[in-house]
Amino acid sequence: MEATGWMEQAENHILHTYNRYPIVLDYGDGVYLYDTNGKKYLDFAAGIAVQALGYGNQAYNQALKSQIDKLMHTSNLYYNQPIIEAAEKLCTVSGMDIVFFTNSGTEAIEGAIKAAKKYAYSKDGKTDHEIIAMNHSFHGRSLGALSVTGNTHYREPFEPLPGIVKFAEYNDLESVKALVNKKTCAIIMETVQGEGGIYPATEEFLSGVKQICEDNDILLILDEIQCGMGRTGYMFAWQKYHIKPDIMTCAKALGGGVPVGAFVMTKKVADTSLKPGDHGTTYGGNPFVGAAVSKVLDIFTEQEIIQHVQEISVYLEEQLENLKEEYKFVIDRRGIGLIQGLELNIPVGEVSHKALEEGLIVITAGSNVLRFVPPLIIEKEHVDEMIKKLKKVFDNKVGKSVSNL
Repeated sequence: MEATGWMEQAENHILHTYNRYPIVLDYGDGVYLYDTNGKKYLDFAAGIAVQALGYGNQAYNQALKSQIDKLMHTSNLYYNQPIIEAAEKLCTVSGMDIVFFTNSGTEAIEGAIKAAKKYAYSKDGKTDHEIIAMNHSFHGRSLGALSVTGNTHYREPFEPLPGIVKFAEYNDLESVKALVNKKTCAIIMETVQGEGGIYPATEEFLSGVKQICEDNDILLILDEIQCGMGRTGYMFAWQKYHIKPDIMTCAKALGGGVPVGAFVMTKKVADTSLKPGDHGTTYGGNPFVGAAVSKVLDIFTEQEIIQHVQEISVYLEEQLENLKEEYKFVIDRRGIGLIQGLELNIPVGEVSHKALEEGLIVITAGSNVLRFVPPLIIEKEHVDEMIKKLKKVFDNKVGKSVSNL
């Protein structure tokens, strides 16, 4: 079937909640993807920061194939070895104590919110606790996750949303202080805002929020779903700041492509929050995803992924800065490690679509940011190839009249 036929079939049978790019992807190899017409694309999106190891990692693939032959699902009524090993490894690399595995990042946020509310309820028996979240944040599309997502465009059609949530300004400590009261049970934020436009937290802001939490017995929830798992050059972005959350959420790259998320907490929170019957999942933490998470964490160590990100990201930042200097419509570059953004004053959606024509996959963030979240295994040659393709898009897209703005 031709690509147009596949796309027409999709529109006939799949709920249209995404405006998909007009290509049908078929397979991947390393840091490249290929569509059903055989066209090759350099992937600087990684399935929205999921494919940290790229495509076709044989050690990873073999681990999943072996587990399929053994056991894929049992339910959480029984123990299984792969998820126990995965939990121990995740706690070790994060420095946290207790983990609950979910099917997605959104579910991890839901669990984190429930844990924070139960923690507060266990202290005073009240149910009117409040959560402080950040404007321009994104935490997911379920009702609970939407309630702490700081974008009215996402929230408005589904209000009223559960819970009492107040929104502060990201990187504005005084705006957080102004919202804290005796009912506040948690402050939730992305360590690096992703969908909101690639904004890292400042050290002053994150340390200040942490101090507020410690002074008032408020739980700090850090969302590392996109920026975690090595993407910033640290296993988790908060480790760069030397500030430990009470609860952390992660997903995306955690399973290397297999749908899995987790919320991880300190022993203090675990001992005083969710108990048997408070939370659960049928599929979460099954042997198959356990094998995936366990192998991903092994490969991170064996292939020194963190060190590689620290090295290659310096080169990527330099090249993006060069673009900023060369093209006046590039307003700013932001990011840490391999989560980078270029803020443009030309339509980023058009740039992203034009990049596809040049064989480059790059996505957007916010209303005017081109987002770069490639597989963590990219090399300098891939950065050079991306820059070459993107410059061609910039030159052909805007011409001299805009480039001289």
